[in-house]
Amino acid sequence: MGFEEARVSDALLEEFSQEQLQQVDAIIEKYKGKAGSLIPVLEEIQGVLGYLPNEIQQRVAHGLNLPQSQVFGVVTFYSFFTMVPRGRHTIRLCLGTACYVRGGKRNLDRLTQELGIEAGDTTPDRKFSLETIRCLGACGLAPVIVVDEDTYKQVKERKLREMLERYE
Repeated sequence: MGFEEARVSDALLEEFSQEQLQQVDAIIEKYKGKAGSLIPVLEEIQGVLGYLPNEIQQRVAHGLNLPQSQVFGVVTFYSFFTMVPRGRHTIRLCLGTACYVRGGKRNLDRLTQELGIEAGDTTPDRKFSLETIRCLGACGLAPVIVVDEDTYKQVKERKLREMLERYE
C-alpha cells in the first residue's frame, strides 16, 4: 500500500467502519473485470455507505482500473447518486406550479428555518435531508410533501413542526 492509499484509508476510517470498507472492497472485487460494471458497483456501494465521497470514488476507480474522472462523471451525471451524506429521513417538497401557488414556497422557507439547512442539504445530525421536486404529479393535493414513503397532502406551514416530530 502506497502513501496515497494509506492516507485515503485513514480518511475513510474516520467516516466509515472497517466492516463497511471491507464490504466496499468485496463489491469492487465481485465486479472487477466485468464490462459495464461501474453503475452497479456504485449503486451497491451507495447502498452500504449511504453516499459516494471522493475517497470512495478513488477506491472504485483504482479497484476497477478506471480513470477517476469517469467514476466522478457517472456519479455527478445520475441524480440517484449523491456525494454528500444523506439523512435517515428524506423530505421531498414539491415546488411545481400548483404546489408553489398553494404554499409550497412558504413551506420550503419554514422547513429551511426549522431544520437550519437549505434545499439539497442534510442536517448536521443526519436526521433529515431536504430536497425540492419540480412536480410529484399530485397537483390536486397541493401543496405536497413526501417524507420517506409518507405523502402529506395540503400541507399548511403551521403543521410542519408536527410533521417533523413524527420522525424524531
